[in-house]
Amino acid sequence: MSSDHLRECAPVDLSDEDVMAAMKAMMGYIDITPGDFREVYQVAYALAHKRMMTALKAEDVMTTRVHAINADADLIATAELLAQHGISGAPVTDGDGRIIGVVSEKDFLRGMGADHSGSFMQVIAHCLKNKGCVAAPMTGRTAGDIMTAPAITAAPDISIGDVSALLMEKTINRLPIADADGKLAGIVTRSDLVNAFCMLG
Repeated sequence: MSSDHLRECAPVDLSDEDVMAAMKAMMGYIDITPGDFREVYQVAYALAHKRMMTALKAEDVMTTRVHAINADADLIATAELLAQHGISGAPVTDGDGRIIGVVSEKDFLRGMGADHSGSFMQVIAHCLKNKGCVAAPMTGRTAGDIMTAPAITAAPDISIGDVSALLMEKTINRLPIADADGKLAGIVTRSDLVNAFCMLG
């Protein structure tokens, strides 16, 4: 599934044969047409889905074992942590564990000369033109130096519907979840949302 577009797992499309089989399987006589049956099902499904999108919260689907990075961590350690865990970004915290930013591959790419879009191919082109390692100027810098700040965060009780809207609106791939003190409680990624939407299906 594309990381650029969240898509809910669609319910199974009912055929006329499915509807007739369901009506025959139900006890008693149902005085509605297959078309009426399908319409009732679709409306009921939409209402139930909306209810669940509101009822299910970030705390129900978030990952609580989060790989956070201290703002003072050097970029070698930061890059190694992201590579080791196969993740493209992580929250950045201060000495008290409060979320102060997010560092991602895009931040590294921008630090190596890519524009706001953070294109990897821009970095390759820049590297080839200048015949050198474009990461060299980042030596000695920290996660706090290149992170995107302030971090976009949410409380644990935000609904997954609102999480989805926030990810789309801000064009981000992950949403750190903060407790009342601003400390990292968990994270909701696009993958977490896709799994939650499939559960709702």
